[in-house]
Amino acid sequence: MSAYAALCETMTAAPSRWLVTGVAGFIGSNLLEHLLKMGQTVVGLDNFLTGYQKNLDMVRDLVGTEAWKRFTFIEGDIRDLDTCRKACDGVQHVLHEAALGSVPRSIDDPLLSNSCNIDGFLNMLVAARDAKVESFVYAASSSTYGDSPELPKVEDKIGRPLSPYAVTKYVDELYADVFARCYGFTSVGLRYFNVFGQRQDPYGAYAAVIPQWFASLIKGETVYVNGDGETSRDFCYIDNVVQANLLASCARDEARDKIYNVAFGQRTTLNELFALIREEVVRHLPAAATAEAVHRDFRAGDVRHSLADISRAEKLLGYEPRYDVRQGLRLAGDWYAANL
Repeated sequence: MSAYAALCETMTAAPSRWLVTGVAGFIGSNLLEHLLKMGQTVVGLDNFLTGYQKNLDMVRDLVGTEAWKRFTFIEGDIRDLDTCRKACDGVQHVLHEAALGSVPRSIDDPLLSNSCNIDGFLNMLVAARDAKVESFVYAASSSTYGDSPELPKVEDKIGRPLSPYAVTKYVDELYADVFARCYGFTSVGLRYFNVFGQRQDPYGAYAAVIPQWFASLIKGETVYVNGDGETSRDFCYIDNVVQANLLASCARDEARDKIYNVAFGQRTTLNELFALIREEVVRHLPAAATAEAVHRDFRAGDVRHSLADISRAEKLLGYEPRYDVRQGLRLAGDWYAANL
């Protein structure tokens, strides 16, 4: 039995009380869904800056009325310390997903990214420390690797940040380390690599590439590729990310106070990604078979290549990602075809 399968059995037999920040967002709502299906009690915090009520509604419909009774929602902002304290009250495990994502958004408005991702993060650390929670797992980012050309990316070797967003996520890691040193409050940071899957928003100026391309192909609109298309990423399906969060929350003491890459460990170019997404859309809309991508300038702040070394997470957390990019796109494609 895998470490994750064993953990799921243990959690189902002995439910706990969890806090998920950013619960109405893409990753947060998927964590909520899995936790409720496993019999856990969940408090969710969101200010709807980038999250949506419809995500919560979808989870409610998926888990059913009885499971939904174990969910308490707090509409509030992590930039307010009192709100963070209220959310942490009586909680054993914190999954801190609330953040203002997107490299381009941070370049357009660095002040807002800083206030959400650093001030809000510090508030959550203080509130969780004072509430004496058992575990604190937070969303870090592969953007922290910056201009380091080394592949695959190893947790202890980073370069200079290439965007305000990358700076904020690195500062979060520094604060987490300082809280362990100064207060004995340990946490686990998960450096996400290009997460995708159901309920990821395809719209808006800062939409991620996979949902954006699914929506464009389904609607018969132009797909734009930044640069020559040979830029590559380690795309990670959402269920792999859920697994990493739950394993990190229940990790042994020696596995805490560390940073982990969360990815599949496989590199896909944007040109390859377009072909894979088009293939999935064609299953539902055959007319998409003739669609071609249009190339435009490279985007400021983007790294050229990204690939994760996931051996630390495998060794210390028991992380075993189940879905590669093709399997994840098959599941995501079915969802987008049904919901767009």
